Amino acid sequence: MIAKLRGKIEYLKDNYAVVDVNGVGYKVYLSVYTFGKVAGLGNVDIYIHTYVREDTLALYGFLSLEEKEMFELLISISGIGPKASMGILSIATPKTIRTAILNEDPSILTKVSGIGKKTAERVILELKNKVADMTVGEKEEAVIDSDAIEALVGMGYSVAEARDALKMVPVDVKDVGARIKQALKNLGKK
Repeated sequence: MIAKLRGKIEYLKDNYAVVDVNGVGYKVYLSVYTFGKVAGLGNVDIYIHTYVREDTLALYGFLSLEEKEMFELLISISGIGPKASMGILSIATPKTIRTAILNEDPSILTKVSGIGKKTAERVILELKNKVADMTVGEKEEAVIDSDAIEALVGMGYSVAEARDALKMVPVDVKDVGARIKQALKNLGKK
């Protein structure tokens, strides 16, 4: 099983990249966030989930182990496949997804095409005990960042740009509006 690839991005198209590893090209499906991050890179290290079914063999790539682990938790739920899991990871960070699950808030999950309220509630029910390792401060921060990301994307920035700009905002800035303003300043410096 393939667990990690290190190689050169040969080309990007739609929702996947072809990663050249010593002359062999691997087609790796990516979330919108990961796609945005690898677009400007020549060489990458990508954590891989090898998805095997009787009619499918596909590679799904992630820049962090945290993102890969969340993907694997999501696809372990009946009715959530790789496409829906990648959709969820495209709109929210693993921390934000964990927060939504712990707060029993299906709204983030239902933003993804193909995931209705019942499926979102099943995700929450099945994953609540598996993701219960967050502190109260992390929960608040994730909820605030989820709102800020949504606002920045609404202003025309990509999910990757919004996440990166918010990472540079000091953690002591708690107000959503203040975090958005600081993120916009960070985006202006690029």
